Amino acid sequence: IWRKSVLYFIEASQKDLIITKKKKNMRIYKFDGNATASVRGMQHVAKLIQDNTSKIVVLSAPKDVTKHLGEVAASFFNRNIEEAHDKITRLEFQFIDFANELLTNDTIKHEAIRGILDCFQAIWKYSMEPFYSTDEKEILAQGELLTSTLLGFYLQEQGMDNSVICAFDFIRTGMNGEADEEYISQKVKEICKAYPNTHLFLTQGSICRNAFGETDYLKQGGSDYTAALIGTAIQAEEIRIWTDVDIHSNDTLVVKDADTIKNLSFSEAERLIYFNPQILHPLCLATAWKENIPIRLLNPMNPTSEGTYISANRLNGNMVKAVATKDSITYIRFESNHTLRPYMFISKIFDIFAKYKTMPCLLTSSNDNISVATDDRNFLSLILRELNKYARIWVEDKMSIISVVGNMKSSCIETEARIMDALRNIPLKMISYGSDENDVSLVVKVTDKAEALRLLDEKLLKKAS
Repeated sequence: IWRKSVLYFIEASQKDLIITKKKKNMRIYKFDGNATASVRGMQHVAKLIQDNTSKIVVLSAPKDVTKHLGEVAASFFNRNIEEAHDKITRLEFQFIDFANELLTNDTIKHEAIRGILDCFQAIWKYSMEPFYSTDEKEILAQGELLTSTLLGFYLQEQGMDNSVICAFDFIRTGMNGEADEEYISQKVKEICKAYPNTHLFLTQGSICRNAFGETDYLKQGGSDYTAALIGTAIQAEEIRIWTDVDIHSNDTLVVKDADTIKNLSFSEAERLIYFNPQILHPLCLATAWKENIPIRLLNPMNPTSEGTYISANRLNGNMVKAVATKDSITYIRFESNHTLRPYMFISKIFDIFAKYKTMPCLLTSSNDNISVATDDRNFLSLILRELNKYARIWVEDKMSIISVVGNMKSSCIETEARIMDALRNIPLKMISYGSDENDVSLVVKVTDKAEALRLLDEKLLKKAS
């Protein structure tokens, strides 16, 4: 009995190891709605996923489809049933025409059209019953369901075995509205075990169930976040985000020949995403970073490019990766009038900014003087009114933050010297360094920004390459 128990334990452990290895070899591919908005686009996506790797493909609905479905929901909400019928009919025929052009096999085509009709039947029912604001999400969800269904049928026609799995079955938010990561991890693993011979899964990007089982959307991050949640659940080999937004080493409006960055550490990527959230949603990066799952950003229009690889690996040496900017910055300098002791003065400034939920972008201090740069002006007049009791205040708007991102360890003294040398003729309002090892940030006037970017590109980036 003892020998049988040991053998059973070893066999079970080996099976778990095999399952873990299989999951490790899987990749997550995420495409935005623009990629599948046309027949040619959907065919192109099919080519991009036609390799031999196991993968889960996360898809979003085209923007025009989501907009159209939103108009349908608005018509129902206003009880304009005739207008709703007209919009539904036009969109229904649009999808049927799409299927007729996309598919050539009659059997598969008829099955796809039945799937389209089923989705629209779920929308038509609202013309016969009361419509509530929560029903809008049910209507909007049909866009992602239709997109993944049609791609599944096209792949089937191309001889690619695949399974369309519904995000409602494994993506859920908790009572706080945040993604329930423990539940998601458990359900994704169950799905992978239920389809042991399937190497290609398709699913939706933003839809989910909330804590009450209702149709909902991930409030932040959308399909990027979904890709990261699935990737961490199965410990994927890599998360591939296919997007038309490249990460360049400088502002391409100023420096036309700025290079695409090939490698970034998670911390370096975090800084660049702060300046340009369109690159990648911060929640996607944070989720992948937590489990050390690499992210690769690729452009579907340039599939042969290696894109930008984001991982925990940091290149050694004095390496400047990029220069990023943020405009519409307000610079504020507080000089204590000595009403409060220095430590109380600093605390008061932090407290008032926190009271009005205003986040400084940069902050520097010396004794009882503090400088702040912020892009949030919503409550700035109230903040300044309260702090006027404790300080003399100088305010300048129309400023920009310039951040030099890369390996900024204190031992790499050359980089800071080269930055100062490059900008020796540019007036600097603030210099911030030391909060992390990934950037040196400066505040300049908007009118000086373009020249500063060109100088940094010439003195740092071009020499580094």
